[in-house]
Amino acid sequence: MVATTPAEEAEENRTLSAPHRRYALSVLLVIYIFNFLDRQVVNIVAEPIKIDLGLSDSQLGMLTGLAFALFYTVMGLPIARLAERQNRVKIISAAVAVWSAFTVACGLAANFIQLLLARVGVGVGEAGCTPPAHSLISDYVPREKRAGALAFYSLGIPLGSLAGMALGGLVADAWGWRAAFFIAGAPGVILAILAWLTLPEVRKPAERGAVHTGPSLGDAVAELRSKSAFWWIAVGTSIKAMIAYGHIAFYGSFYLRNHGEGLAGISSALTEATGIALGPIGFIGLVLGLLIGVFGAIGAFLGGMLSDRYAMRDARAYVFIPALAAGLSLPPFIWAMLTGSTVLSLTLLAIPVLLSSVWYGPVYAAVQSLVQPRTRATASAVLLFVVNLVGLGIGPLFVGIVSDSFAAAMGPAEGLRWSLIVISLAGVIGLATFLMASRRLREQIVS
Repeated sequence: MVATTPAEEAEENRTLSAPHRRYALSVLLVIYIFNFLDRQVVNIVAEPIKIDLGLSDSQLGMLTGLAFALFYTVMGLPIARLAERQNRVKIISAAVAVWSAFTVACGLAANFIQLLLARVGVGVGEAGCTPPAHSLISDYVPREKRAGALAFYSLGIPLGSLAGMALGGLVADAWGWRAAFFIAGAPGVILAILAWLTLPEVRKPAERGAVHTGPSLGDAVAELRSKSAFWWIAVGTSIKAMIAYGHIAFYGSFYLRNHGEGLAGISSALTEATGIALGPIGFIGLVLGLLIGVFGAIGAFLGGMLSDRYAMRDARAYVFIPALAAGLSLPPFIWAMLTGSTVLSLTLLAIPVLLSSVWYGPVYAAVQSLVQPRTRATASAVLLFVVNLVGLGIGPLFVGIVSDSFAAAMGPAEGLRWSLIVISLAGVIGLATFLMASRRLREQIVS
């Protein structure tokens, strides 16, 4: 175990007062909501983009996954190292401005290459958000509240997905898919200024300069290499993320292809009942957004709450809880994909959506607790590098490639259905890796 310096001990014990902590966590949550809103809006408008630009499912998989993930993951580690040495608040603020500008640029794209490059820019910007945010949050709160605080921040994933799906679908129905990107990206400038001016950086300037004498990148990597639990957690989380990102990228296309008549009937009935014009894209975007947002938020909250309750008694709860969720999510998802009823399918989908977000708090808290305070941003970046390169980079691309392959024999609707089912079966492997992490987790936690 690496010895903790007095400076690290002081940093570990320095937390914000309750009112300041609530404000800071709320601002970071809003930032993360926009992070995922700008990232996920492309998913609900994928089908209109495909038709307008003449794309294949594989190209959609690149736009929603690999193009974003490759640069997002590559940039994450150097930005995290910068966060160990510089003002984390300013890094986050600059990142918000960059990814928001490139989101707007997505709406200006005239072909696949231009849209691909704009998505790369979004990924570069968003790489500057979570590693410094995780490091800040771990300074803001005491250890016994860390899983809950990180789970609260992680609510940005389901809530941002809700906003992205709902906003993207409704705006695309009314004004087209390009307008969805304009509206999603525009508020980022205001949010960046708010964060720059009001978020507290609890490290003093002298302490940030002193980090140069702390662990180098080599030391940080060496510390992580000694933590077998970290790597098992990274593998399990990568598999969970691969499934989740692969699914979310194609949910809209799945329902539009396989439940088009059902969606049209329901949206028409709602239009007649409410007087609000709602097309199939707007309806499914709203429903998927609510499912992912509401049930994803419930799952994230439950995961954080259960971890804070049980991990102080047995740290293995950090991985037992995600393992249980992975096992329980598979049967209802397969049923949701196979049923011919639109209403039943969407109802069943709520269960795996809830369970797919349970891991956020437990996993991030475990990783932050496995390393010394000065290595936290780097540990978060390494985890995100693995998780996003495998999960976000491979998940949507895998679903797209398999869907195109199956479509030759089954047609595009059935090909996508079975592609989504195939990738969900990897959840069994994810369950096993979380259980492997439990074998060494308790003895390797240091902070």
